[in-house]
Amino acid sequence: MNIPLLVFFLCFILIFLIRIPIALGMLMASLFYFAAASGPAADLSMAATQFLTNMNSKFVLIAVPLFVFMAEVMNSGKVTDMIFRFANAIVGRRRGALGHVNVVASIIFSGMTGSALADASGLGMMEIKAMNDHGYERGFSSAITAASATIGPIFPPSIPMIFYSMLSGASIGALFIGGMIPGLLVGAALMTYIAIVARIREYPRGEKLALRATLAITAKALPALLSVFVLLGGIYTGIVTPTEAGALAALYAILVSFFVYKAMGIKELGKAILNTVKTTGTLSLLVGTAYAFSYIVAIEHIPDSVANLLLNVTENKYMLLLLINIVFIILGMFIDTMCITLVFIPIVLPLINTLGIDLVHFGVMITLNMMIGLSTPPFGMLLFVVSGISKTPLKEVIKEIMPMLLVLFGVLFFVTYVPQVVLFLPRILGT
Repeated sequence: MNIPLLVFFLCFILIFLIRIPIALGMLMASLFYFAAASGPAADLSMAATQFLTNMNSKFVLIAVPLFVFMAEVMNSGKVTDMIFRFANAIVGRRRGALGHVNVVASIIFSGMTGSALADASGLGMMEIKAMNDHGYERGFSSAITAASATIGPIFPPSIPMIFYSMLSGASIGALFIGGMIPGLLVGAALMTYIAIVARIREYPRGEKLALRATLAITAKALPALLSVFVLLGGIYTGIVTPTEAGALAALYAILVSFFVYKAMGIKELGKAILNTVKTTGTLSLLVGTAYAFSYIVAIEHIPDSVANLLLNVTENKYMLLLLINIVFIILGMFIDTMCITLVFIPIVLPLINTLGIDLVHFGVMITLNMMIGLSTPPFGMLLFVVSGISKTPLKEVIKEIMPMLLVLFGVLFFVTYVPQVVLFLPRILGT
């Protein structure tokens, strides 16, 4: 019997049973493994070695605090207000217009932050209040806000895709641009659902603005909207790396918030920096401990065992993709997205390579899968965020979001089995 591995798994199970923070739990499981091991592995310093060596070797990780900082700056009231007003202007006079505005605003905002939680917490309160004031049910308003926020990390930029690139070696540029069409598909699918529900429930129509008013709102929103072009334009023209693009976009966000919208002062900037440091510290600890954890998974050949287990079930790659999607959806119901990314994706990557599945296609597919997990009961984080900011009972949000999840699962199925949806743009642009 492999005693160290048994100790490792028991510790990992206890992490979830007694609700230890995931980073601390993975570190504890790794330390107990090295303490129980014999031979070369019997060295507690290996945990620190894996933590520090891998963290120092990943230049791409610098992009994460930059994107987090940009999200904090863009979450200033004036910027989010401009995005909401612009989305409202372009949707037009249609039934259920504010539901459509919710989705369109999420698509725009996702091009600035790459974070589902930033979208839900930043635009969410404004969107939910506007919908409630116009007669939408609180549960529906909150649910569509959570569902549309899943677009954030699918549409570029994307913090989860940065971590996936770090683990798999897939091109960040290809992942970013590969997420564009799936992100728009999610938006289109949700807007189709909103149109159907709006007709059944007779939700109010939106206000049709005159061309002059629309142009005025667009002009005011333009500085905020240009941040998307600063970020993505720099990456896809090859002028800067994704990390450097994050720095440029963060600087641009500061200039816009300070001098254009005058929505940020020194005090607000300090708060944004403090929040960024807190978030980055949490993510860095999580990444470092995940490396130590993944080192143990690798030396114990757990990915090979998982691959053999799945291949014994079926060798058909389409069935295996279905099984992987089901497993990750179930994980997403209970486990944090970052934990899934850093712990479970490395376990299935060898199988993906064996099957010859494109790493960019798989990366976008699994990111979409995990984002759906954020809105899936019982522990989807977005459910708690929108419930908290709107003061809506969680059961009402869950009731309304269930049919939306079916819509999202439909998009996931399409993205899984039509890889050209993901790979078309990267191949055209040569990324």
